[in-house]
Amino acid sequence: MPVAHLTDIVVSRLKKPGTYFDTHLPAFGIRVGKNRKTWIVMRGRSRTRTSIGRYPAVSLAEARKKAMVLLGSAVEAKAKAPTFAEALAQFYAVHLPTLKPRTQYAVRRILDRHFAPSLKHKRLDEILHSDVSKITDELAKTAPSEAWHAFKDARTFFKWCVPRFVGHSPMEGLRSPTRYIPRKRVLTNVEIVEVWRAAEQVGYPFGTAIRLALLWGTRWGETVGCRRTFINKRERTVTLPETKNGTEHCFPYGGMTEALLEEIPRLNSTELLFPGRDGVNPWNGSGKAKWELKETCKIAPWQLLDLRRTFATKLAELKVPPHIVERLLNHKLGTLKAQGIITAVADVYNRALYMDEMRSAIEEKWEPFLTSLLADPTQSAS
Repeated sequence: MPVAHLTDIVVSRLKKPGTYFDTHLPAFGIRVGKNRKTWIVMRGRSRTRTSIGRYPAVSLAEARKKAMVLLGSAVEAKAKAPTFAEALAQFYAVHLPTLKPRTQYAVRRILDRHFAPSLKHKRLDEILHSDVSKITDELAKTAPSEAWHAFKDARTFFKWCVPRFVGHSPMEGLRSPTRYIPRKRVLTNVEIVEVWRAAEQVGYPFGTAIRLALLWGTRWGETVGCRRTFINKRERTVTLPETKNGTEHCFPYGGMTEALLEEIPRLNSTELLFPGRDGVNPWNGSGKAKWELKETCKIAPWQLLDLRRTFATKLAELKVPPHIVERLLNHKLGTLKAQGIITAVADVYNRALYMDEMRSAIEEKWEPFLTSLLADPTQSAS
């Protein structure tokens, strides 16, 4: 006789007539007829067949309990599902530490801000599709990107709860109310000049960090988290020991960076270029500072991440080979999708640092390009 791992979905899809026994409880099964499905249990040496109800009037869970009683097994008392707040606390304690610090902060902010206020007192098995979709749908009306992130993080949380606390996620079958659209914003030559001049006017720390991010093409967290010990003035290189992709990133810098580093005040209490108030952690006031910069920098809305994209795009326009641009961005070899210049095999076999090529790209192309833009504003319009 056929044997199957009986679940609600499996049972609902059984169409072919026959008897199907459960792999979890072998003497328990379901007989599928032409017009109905009947739960059965086989008992004793004589294998007496006993009917215990029809599906779907009797659910799988109820039928299995009845079968266990008839077979002489004690039915495990059903524990109450924890509340959303209780499960969330365990999620933060167990799962969140496996993520990177920045991701931990983002996930915690989303769940605490959008879901906890209305769901915290509800038990997980009481939360419905509509409870979740109401939150994400309302959010999509005013903040589409935030709605996408909220949907994604909530789905991760509820999937983590299965089967720890509940049998099914209330988000099964739900789709995000918005679609993630990668940003494509690249600053024009005119905008590069505007941002640079505004950054000069704002000064240290935010303005200085903006100019370094544009010169280096580094991620914002890597820029503001840079330490003097990472900088080799003799070789004119910066070595970031820990980056987003888990690798060390060493890249060269030119005269513009050298001059800018000389402007940064040195505080004996820290090696950070941009220390926070405690002198231990990097400065983290970019959100407020970016908002204030809008008064000085009158260009279309942009984000700090756009500086990195602009760096890469302009280097490509300056005819810097794609694999050198990727090295400067600290992308892992093999991730580039450009006419097969770098393949996945390169990630294993190609260990070249391309330091000379990167130095040439920065000192002979990138910095001269920026210098000419800043020296001749009329050229920036071209």
